[in-house]
Amino acid sequence: MNRRNWIKSAGVAALTASETPTVRNRPVLTVAHMTDVHIRAGDRAPERFTKVLGDIRKRKVDFFLNGGDSIHAADYKDVTREQMLAQWAIWDDCMKPVRASYDVYSCIGNHDPWWAAPSKDDAMYGKNYVVKRLNIPGRYYSFSRKGWHFVVLDGNNPNVSLDAEQFDWLRNDLAQLAPNTPVLLMSHYPILGVTPLLAGGGHSDFKALKALFYQHKDKVKVCLSGHQHLLDQAVYNGVQYYCNGAVSGFWWEKGDAESAGPYYYQETPPGYAILELFADGTVTNTYYPHFY
Repeated sequence: MNRRNWIKSAGVAALTASETPTVRNRPVLTVAHMTDVHIRAGDRAPERFTKVLGDIRKRKVDFFLNGGDSIHAADYKDVTREQMLAQWAIWDDCMKPVRASYDVYSCIGNHDPWWAAPSKDDAMYGKNYVVKRLNIPGRYYSFSRKGWHFVVLDGNNPNVSLDAEQFDWLRNDLAQLAPNTPVLLMSHYPILGVTPLLAGGGHSDFKALKALFYQHKDKVKVCLSGHQHLLDQAVYNGVQYYCNGAVSGFWWEKGDAESAGPYYYQETPPGYAILELFADGTVTNTYYPHFY
């Protein structure tokens, strides 16, 4: 086998004579990021979402990150208890096979909480019930896997921001990490990005968060978001900001005359992302459209 064929068969890019051949290490984690599922009856949404989950599982991910707006909408004032519970029942049914084999780390989307309960003392009122249905530790939390630290935030507060208690918690959570620990943060709303200029908006406290991230620039590597149903990538101060579209695309509907194609929202097709996380803190984020 000559040298050219050996390089091709090994899957290594051609090198100049002055370069030293190296092979990049494998990722330490492969993670699915799905957001804005907006599951509901109608438009074959449960069937289509189930197929999406099947596609993700074929990619041999280590776990799932769910970016919020899991159910279609519980937040409007005319949503009844029965309507809200029906949406969560569909979510549970679709996710049951996934939860049997994978950890699912979720954040709360703006459409997930039910605010129309008869009183704030109702067990199903607001964000606490969403925490229960998503089986997460709290409305914000963190965890670590294989050298990476993950932070899940709750921006569903006045002016789309972290409340003071949560901001102090985040500051302490980052401070206690060893230097150079790579960190991925997930929020429902974008913290920084391109798409807030086009639809949906984002965190109003982005300057405070940006400053905090800069204090930990050796750690904070990635911020994931959804909410916009649009796809973008921005880099600022070395942090990769990814807004990863929406599983539901145009809310499971066919789109409108301004869409780029069926099921698109503006120029973004429905889809999900797969992230490869490396030990050195680098990351790849690949968006996979689907058209079921």
